[in-house]
This record gives sequence, C-alpha cells and structure tokens, in this order.
Amino acid sequence: MTLVMIVDDVPAMAEQYGYDLQRLGGYEVIAETEGRRALERLGGEAVDCIILDLEMPGMDGFEVLRALERRGAEVPVIVYTGTGNFDRCVQAVRLGAAGFIDKAEPMERVVHEIESAITRRRLRAEVDALQRRLEGESSLMGTSAAITRLRETIARLAPVPSTVLVTGESGTGKELVARDLHRLGRNAAGPFVAINCAALPETLVESELFGHERGAFTGATATRKGAFESAEKGTLFLDEIGELPPASQAKLLRALEERKVTRLGGTRAFPVETRVVAATNRDLQADVKAGRFREDLYYRINVVEIAVPPLRERLSDVPEIAGRFAAAISERFGMRKKKLAPETLELLMGYEWRRNNVRELRNVVERMIIAADGEVIGAETVPAEIGGAVVSSDGGRGGSGSFHDQREEAERRIVIAALERHGWQITRTAADLGLADHASLLKIMRRLGVKRAGG
Repeated sequence: MTLVMIVDDVPAMAEQYGYDLQRLGGYEVIAETEGRRALERLGGEAVDCIILDLEMPGMDGFEVLRALERRGAEVPVIVYTGTGNFDRCVQAVRLGAAGFIDKAEPMERVVHEIESAITRRRLRAEVDALQRRLEGESSLMGTSAAITRLRETIARLAPVPSTVLVTGESGTGKELVARDLHRLGRNAAGPFVAINCAALPETLVESELFGHERGAFTGATATRKGAFESAEKGTLFLDEIGELPPASQAKLLRALEERKVTRLGGTRAFPVETRVVAATNRDLQADVKAGRFREDLYYRINVVEIAVPPLRERLSDVPEIAGRFAAAISERFGMRKKKLAPETLELLMGYEWRRNNVRELRNVVERMIIAADGEVIGAETVPAEIGGAVVSSDGGRGGSGSFHDQREEAERRIVIAALERHGWQITRTAADLGLADHASLLKIMRRLGVKRAGG
C-alpha cells in the first residue's frame, strides 16, 4: 500500500489532509509537525511520497528539501502552500520538489499529483535500470535455433501475467529471461526486483520477501517493505527458489494464491499486483518426491515453464558471445578492442562449458584478455583445460534434442569456424568448404541463420 507522509506545523490541517487522502486515494498516511522530526522518521518508514508545507517555524520546507538532497533521498516531494506565493513553490521545485499545489486545491487533484509523482519516480528508476542493462556485458546473445526458439517463447509469454518457472543450468542466463519477460510484458514501466533465495539467511527470508514492521524482531528499528511490495505493478524474480526453507515456502504459496502479503510482525494484509517469475537449476520434481519442496507450491509457480538451453547445445553462438564479451571487457579495462583469433574461437567451440555455461565463457574471455599482449587473442592464451577438451560428436548434448537440431547445430559450427578463418570472406570460405560458389554458401548461411555479429 502507498504510504504518504504529511509534514505541516498545523496538526488540524495535517489530520484533515490525511483523512481525505485515505478516503479518496486509499493511502496509508502518517503526519509530522516539524521538519526535523519528519527527517528522522523518514529513516524508519517506507515512505512513497511526501506532502511538505513550505511555511513552518524552525526548519521550514526549503531546509527539508536541502536535507533530502544531501541525503540522496529519492522519495518524491510535493510542496503545498496556503499563502498563494507560487514563486516560492517554483523555488522549491528547483531544489528538487516533484511539484506544488495550493492547500485549497480539490483533493482529487492532490491524489492525481501524488500518483503522477510516484509514477514518474518509478519510470525514472526503470529507465536507469534499463540504461545499466544496455551498458552491461550480458544479454541473450546468439542466433542458433535453440536461442531463437527461446526468444520466440519469451515474446509469446511476456504479455500473459501468469507465473513462470525458468529452468536451466547455472550460468545459462535465467535472470536475463526474466528481465526480457518483464521488458516485453504489460508492466514494463514497473519495477523489476530480483531476489536470490539461496543467498538469504533463513532468519531473514520472510522479512526480505514480505517486509517487516518496526519492532518485529531484534534489530528491526524501522518499517521495511518487502520484495513483493517493492515490485508492485512490476515483476518479482525469485532466483534459486528451490533453496527456500519449508516455512517460507508455505507463506509464499499463500501470498501467490491470495495476492496479499502481511509484513512480519504486522496484522494487516496488503494487496499486491506483482508478476512472479521463479528460477532454479535444481530438479524440483525430484525435490517434491523427496519432500524438500512443496508439491502445491511447485504447481503454483510452474504455470508455464521456460527451459533455457545450456551453451553446449548452441556452441555455434560462442563466437558472437565471446566477441561481444571481448569488446565490452576491453572497454571496461580501458584497452583498445581486442579480437579473438579464428583458431581461438575454434577451441572455444570445442569445449562443452558444463561448469558454468555463458558465465564461465565470460570469465575465460576476461582471463585471455589479461594474458594477451597484442590486439589479437591467440590460441596460446586459451586455458589448458579449455583448449585440451574436445566436444562430443553430438555437440555435448548427450543425445538430447532431435536429429535435425543436432545436425543443424553441427552445420552452423562448421560454417562459422570456416568464416572466422577467412575473415568472413564469402568466396574464400565457399572454396574452403568445397562448395560450388559463393551463392551456395550464402544460401546455407540464410538457412542456418548465420550473420555477421550485429548484421
């Protein structure tokens, strides 16, 4: 539920405003009559918006705004005045206020201003998060049949707000799948909140997921929103959900079924409109049979399952992924862009990447960049355990997948390796592969979806 703080030195005014906001906006409201006390309380409350009086004795609204700026507080502030001096309101906006209103304004407009301020804040946070992702080193990369099908599945399921279970080995990109489901979904402007269930101490799991009230346990000095409330009108990503303790599994099931959460130590249930995407690298069905995971929760989160293919099932994507990692890592290190030699790429495509998939590939590329003296990353920089491995004849898949898929993946690897050896010169590559002419190679490339990186 949205929490609004009213800061006004006239208690009757704050009380009336609070009553009207609760009645018209459905908000939870708290009030303070002193700026200094409001700042102290802000550190202990999960406030979504502040209504701030400019004309107060002692610390006035301008000083409160300056203090918030110094703290780097991101909560939106709407200033209001009863003097009609809007020049001072404009001055407050320059200090960081999200907007201003007159105390005589209809409460319907006040509610509208609050909603607008909160929405703008959420949009800014989403844009910042998107910018960070665009500047990052990871994304769902590749054009193989396996990754193409994965993208098509994401695009089909994203607009449907059902709970999704993303399965796959460690390092395959399960969180990237969740982020794409969010980005392409109905609530893309809402927040994306990621929780690693395996990293949470058992004593703090419920507090992290559902929040807690002040005094709920030793050390709970402030009210805190949980992940469900923080992800309101957005997506909550629960990574490694198989690691949740049994008691937390029961409470998670209840939250998913009722679409309500109760903070630890609280009695009120807050409705939440949050899409949940869970992920695991465990066999949850085996855990259900062994009594380690609740069967009812398994079927509740597994409305739709998306299986992320391991890197060994799409080794023909390795050159593109490794090339993009090399460019991003070189830039981060402040180096001139380094290029992977064709023989290096062939060695990388000959390894199964069973230990950590794409994440392992990224770490290996970073090690090679550090070891390489020149601008070309040669085969001598490939770690011995990588260069000495040979992928099995079925692409390391252990016989999984159809014969057509295995054959197509093998063809892609052969064609891409030949193109890399000849600097992507079509005529020379066609001759090396024993094809009649370059047109034959182009036809094969189109069928296999082989393109230059970024092409």
